[in-house]
Amino acid sequence: MLVNVHDAKTQFSKLLEQAHAGQEIILAKAGEPYARTMPLAPETAKRQRGRVKGIDDSAFFDPLPEEELAAWERR
Repeated sequence: MLVNVHDAKTQFSKLLEQAHAGQEIILAKAGEPYARTMPLAPETAKRQRGRVKGIDDSAFFDPLPEEELAAWERR
């Protein structure tokens, strides 16, 4: 939907509701497209520890065996 800035000023609340409902609105100055109004993308879920069941990470912070430490020191 193309809307001139003057009309957008008088219909801002209505246009905002339309954008929130998913409609893309192009604001125009002197008939030329100038800016775009569209809904925000939904927020993505934050990562949560332990979502994958069956993985045992209890040894993650255990010290490495001597032979593995030696292998890293040779690099």
